[in-house]
Amino acid sequence: MALTVEFTIEPFVDVLAAIEAAERSGLAVDVGPFGTSVSGDDSRVLDAVDAIVRAAVAAGATRVSLQLNRRST
Repeated sequence: MALTVEFTIEPFVDVLAAIEAAERSGLAVDVGPFGTSVSGDDSRVLDAVDAIVRAAVAAGATRVSLQLNRRST
């Protein structure tokens, strides 16, 4: 199984730290106009989510929204 997590950060100016954390995970990162997504195997995605949320909070985010989807590989 594989997971895809889409996240949005508010205020928007704080999103760069979260995107950088996602990119450091080594997973596929897709930056879109309304959110950023990370895809990969369960364990690596969940570790990336932890890093993304921590980076966003450290950068001053007041809201972090996540949507997690499981798909068959």
